[in-house]
Amino acid sequence: MTTFSNFSKGVRPIFALLSGKWKLEIMWLLHQQVYRFGELRKAIPGITQHMLTVQLRELEADGLVSRTIFAEVPPRVEYEITQEARGPGPTMEALTAWWNEYGKSVPVKPSARGRKARDG
Repeated sequence: MTTFSNFSKGVRPIFALLSGKWKLEIMWLLHQQVYRFGELRKAIPGITQHMLTVQLRELEADGLVSRTIFAEVPPRVEYEITQEARGPGPTMEALTAWWNEYGKSVPVKPSARGRKARDG
């Protein structure tokens, strides 16, 4: 049986690690493939260059995303999910399957800051 104490000790730190408006979306995309910065920015409607930079730096500092800089002209930088961060992948896939089945029954909320309330 799961208790609130277990939630506090086991789940709350996970939520804190992934908190941030864009982190889960970034993690989901990087779970699929390696991205360059500009590709990530184009893949996330509404994110600013500054916010993407901030969120990527935090994810990198937490060991969830790795950044590789290639010594080329112009420099190429790629982001990928770390092996440690692959663990939540099945959970994200399960949430996606749940949303695909039940998402259309959820009332549509007004858009926030120009983002779509729901893709469907």
